[in-house]
Amino acid sequence: MPTSGALVFFGLAALVLGSAGGVAFSRNILHSAFLLLGTLAGTAGLYLYVGADFVGIAQMLIYVGGILVLLLFAVLLTNKIGEVKLSNSALGRGFAIPVMLAVMLGLGYIALKTDWAETEAVATPTTLRLGDAFLREYLLPFELASVVLLMALVGAMVIARRAVRDELASPNPDEQRLV
Repeated sequence: MPTSGALVFFGLAALVLGSAGGVAFSRNILHSAFLLLGTLAGTAGLYLYVGADFVGIAQMLIYVGGILVLLLFAVLLTNKIGEVKLSNSALGRGFAIPVMLAVMLGLGYIALKTDWAETEAVATPTTLRLGDAFLREYLLPFELASVVLLMALVGAMVIARRAVRDELASPNPDEQRLV
């Protein structure tokens, strides 16, 4: 009889795989976006299950809370998305199905040949270790990443300001402007 931990793992894995399959094969973009919610939430659950609490919470906040909401707003605010007809919707299936079968066979072979040890690991929080690593051995890369992000933000502000200044200084009012 499988343990409760195995049931949780296989339940989350089934949620991720089923939702990902639904995203890939759904013909409705809104249904795909909602199925993506199941995929991302199941992935966060798997991270939390293996003890990577920081990565699991970050997955929920960034991908489910930010990226997925942005996708849903983009889909819902797009006018007449249902009227768009695709002329080559099944173009890549002839190539994708053999590649998918080869990958599945390879992963199945690896899964069957691997010696899966039956051990119960104790999940310990990772947030303390990550914070300590960011302030000790990874301090320089962490600070360099913040400087690069600051430079990107300043560069975006300079470009936006220049575009506004050029638009205001345009001598021909009949000229079509790209906003």
